[in-house]
Amino acid sequence: MRFGVLGPLTVHTAHGEPVTVTRTAVRVLLADLLVHAGEPVSADRLIEDIWGARPPRDPAAALQVRVAQLRSALGDRTLVESTPAGYRLLAQDVDAAEFVALTRQAAADPARRVDLLEQALALWRGPAYADFADAAFAQPAITRLTEQRLVAIEDRLEALDDWDLGELAELVAAHPLRERLRAVHMRALYRAGRQSEALASFRELSSLLRDELGIDPGREVVQLHQQILRQDTGLTRARTNLPAEVSELVGRAAAIDDVGTLLASQRLVTLTGSGGVGKTRLALATARRVSLPDGVWLVELAAAGSVAEAVLVALGVREYQELAPADLVLTALRDKQLLLVLDNCEHVVAEAAELVSWLLRAAPGVRVLATSQEPLGLPGEVRYPVPPLDEPDAVQLLRERVKALGHTLSDDPLVAELCKRLDGIPLALELAASRVPALGVAELVARLDDRFRLLTDGYRDAPPRQRTLRAVLDWSWGLLSEQEQTVLRRLSVHVEGCTLAAAEAVSGLDVLDQLTTLTQRSLVVVTHDPSPRYRLLESVAQYSLERLAAAGEEREIRQRHQDWYLRLAEDARDQLYGPGQQQWITTLDRESANLRAALDTMIRFGDADPALRLANALTGYWFLRGRRAESTRALNSALALGGSPHLRAQSRIWQLGLDLLAGQGTDRVTACEAALRAYEGPEEGLHRAEWFLGYALFTAGELTASEDLIARALAGFKDDPWGEAVALGVRADQALLRGDLSTVEEAGRRSVRLLEQIGDKWGQSQVVSPLASLAEITGDYERAEQLHTEGLRLAEDLGLWTDVAERLTGLGRLRLLAGDYRGAWDLHERAMRLAAEHSYEPGVVHAELGLALGARREGKLDIAETHFQNVLDWHRQADYTPGDALILAELGFIAELQGDAGKAMDLHRKSLAEAEKTGDARAVALALEGLAGAYALDGSPARAAELLDKAAAAREAAGAPLPKAERSDVERITAAIRRAQAAE
Repeated sequence: MRFGVLGPLTVHTAHGEPVTVTRTAVRVLLADLLVHAGEPVSADRLIEDIWGARPPRDPAAALQVRVAQLRSALGDRTLVESTPAGYRLLAQDVDAAEFVALTRQAAADPARRVDLLEQALALWRGPAYADFADAAFAQPAITRLTEQRLVAIEDRLEALDDWDLGELAELVAAHPLRERLRAVHMRALYRAGRQSEALASFRELSSLLRDELGIDPGREVVQLHQQILRQDTGLTRARTNLPAEVSELVGRAAAIDDVGTLLASQRLVTLTGSGGVGKTRLALATARRVSLPDGVWLVELAAAGSVAEAVLVALGVREYQELAPADLVLTALRDKQLLLVLDNCEHVVAEAAELVSWLLRAAPGVRVLATSQEPLGLPGEVRYPVPPLDEPDAVQLLRERVKALGHTLSDDPLVAELCKRLDGIPLALELAASRVPALGVAELVARLDDRFRLLTDGYRDAPPRQRTLRAVLDWSWGLLSEQEQTVLRRLSVHVEGCTLAAAEAVSGLDVLDQLTTLTQRSLVVVTHDPSPRYRLLESVAQYSLERLAAAGEEREIRQRHQDWYLRLAEDARDQLYGPGQQQWITTLDRESANLRAALDTMIRFGDADPALRLANALTGYWFLRGRRAESTRALNSALALGGSPHLRAQSRIWQLGLDLLAGQGTDRVTACEAALRAYEGPEEGLHRAEWFLGYALFTAGELTASEDLIARALAGFKDDPWGEAVALGVRADQALLRGDLSTVEEAGRRSVRLLEQIGDKWGQSQVVSPLASLAEITGDYERAEQLHTEGLRLAEDLGLWTDVAERLTGLGRLRLLAGDYRGAWDLHERAMRLAAEHSYEPGVVHAELGLALGARREGKLDIAETHFQNVLDWHRQADYTPGDALILAELGFIAELQGDAGKAMDLHRKSLAEAEKTGDARAVALALEGLAGAYALDGSPARAAELLDKAAAAREAAGAPLPKAERSDVERITAAIRRAQAAE
């Protein structure tokens, strides 16, 4: 509820709808409760206030009736609370309370004082408690609120630069004895050129005070009277030289509030940021909201020869007398209360800092808002880095500037791309806007690699340094020392930032001091994630690359960049499996762009061996990350250069394995054997190659060849616990496909133990799948869920999103078995989306299989058939046969449920043939169960019963009887057999 007392009493709902309280006694009760602002009011007090000297016969009962009527009118019984001390109104939203809060906020925030006071005064709709002006209970509140309103009016008027003389005359006539109002009126009259009327107003005040109160005017208004008599220039001088705003400032509302809040409590605030980011406009927008007795003054320093003289010119102090300019500034400002906006301090930063330091000590009423590409570096300075615009604000700015040119931007994704490529820098966006009518966004984006010739059409009234993008950066570059320029141009070869160690190695210098200065000048952006990284905005990077080429250093510095990141990749490769795995994966994630850039440079310059070394070193990381297409591209590009035979042989093994994982390649087994024969290197590397190709062959459906390679790898992994562990993980997967459940458990558990000892989370996440499947087969769904959940945690910790997709699919399967079809569908859809986002086709297929299984169990046979057919088509395309037995069986069950016995029988026979190829007794049993259903449907219950018995025996022999949650098909078929037998 919203209650209004600053005028006639009103009540509104939270949605702004009026609430009518018609009865006079009920309105008096409400007003009385509001006056007491949540404090209890005794029944006796309320009775007297409502009925006075003529209470009803039973006043207590009558009051209870009025309270009930008030509760009914408000529609919320809890608002009027009965307590032992009386009744109270629990009103949280009252305009009087909001008014008081806004006036207090205005007192604490000089930068927003006028706005806050105007908000507060706008709440008044008339005199307080206007319809209870004669009620005794309302008088204290009316008096208090009226005085607070007058104080707020005076505060607002004192904070303004311009006044409405008519408004002031009315206020003075209504309150002729208020000295603050009179002082504002006198000052306004004097500034309007009406000195005699200002003096007459003072005489009127003096006379009224003596006649009515017997006192003289106060010191402040007497002092103002003396200033008017001597025509003090301080009364007529303008209180600001800030230029008017000519266009809307986009995307800086929060920043204006932030800087204004800082200025309210701090005396020196410096806005830092790169050239063109909008420091000046933010400073001006903030300064326009500041109100101080002696004004707000802009001092332009971009072309200044002397900071002190620029300040004197801005203040209008032209008689230098015998004092030096700095001393004259201190003399002029010593007793003033004002804000100095020192704009563009960067090229005179030392002189500006010295003058500001003196001012802060000698002129306590002076505040300074500085803009600079580097801070002033003074005690008490608060730095506010002005960030580039975020994407929505950058897009809005671009749209508005293009609209101002008479054109409109469509909802093209390239608009956001353009804003991103220009780093959200307002000046760059405005320069780009001028090109949109002629080029369009697509062509503009395509030409951004030549941005310094492109973005040259700035505003004619802009300073020369801001008319082109190159001019902005030329200005910043010219302020740097020679060493700072060297470090900046050499940093440009890094992509998306670098560490301090990388910056030192590639620059060939001790760069800490230069990086600190460049960061302060906003030419280098530093982030902490958690260690510092140093990054150049795209425009700064392109400009610095030009400078690098002009200095003749590009080839040398790029060579250092390649060498550093090749060493990093090879260090990571050797430590990627073990306790430091997560740290190294995170490191390589952060450096991905630099690693790609190093490889691209090697390929561009034809450095075959370094390119092969880097591609080989990174493929293990890319493999863990599921970025197999990226690894394949890198290997193909490196192999195309030639290079040493032993490096090419290593690359070929990686390349072949990745092709197998992607479902590509022909004559797979022969190709793997040939690649292994060509291998040259340490024996440990050979066994790991056997493991990798064995893993890939298993994924590609080449089960027998995969088993042979994994057996060879295990025989060689005598002193390589990690190799043994991951090979055992593949053996567990192979055994699962064969239906060898004891080997699944034995190999899987030993793999987990070894991996836990090593501390390899990726390996642990891989063994989850066979062990969870084993638990599911044996009906231990709780254990299966624990395994999938732990695997999900491991995968998320490492950011292995393809593994996350697999674990979600596993959890979806368990939801399905629990009968939670909605939950299962959601998990499978999440897994499918995640796998698709990371181009992980097997994950998409596994998730779609889960959707198909769920749809079939829900009776959505058409949907299920479509999904199963999609999975089967993918198997055919990838030449992956081990999974066909399940898909064909499921399609057979669908045909049976649709009443097509012949089709069902054909599909289940095909399923049985595929199951027998792998030797998986469970898959054989499933096909036999499906055939039983087809025979039962075809009118052969005896044959059907025989097949069910054979299926049960096969499951028992495999040590995996059918769990209860998976018996629905067998129970349905059994019931059909019994019905057919009974009919016979």
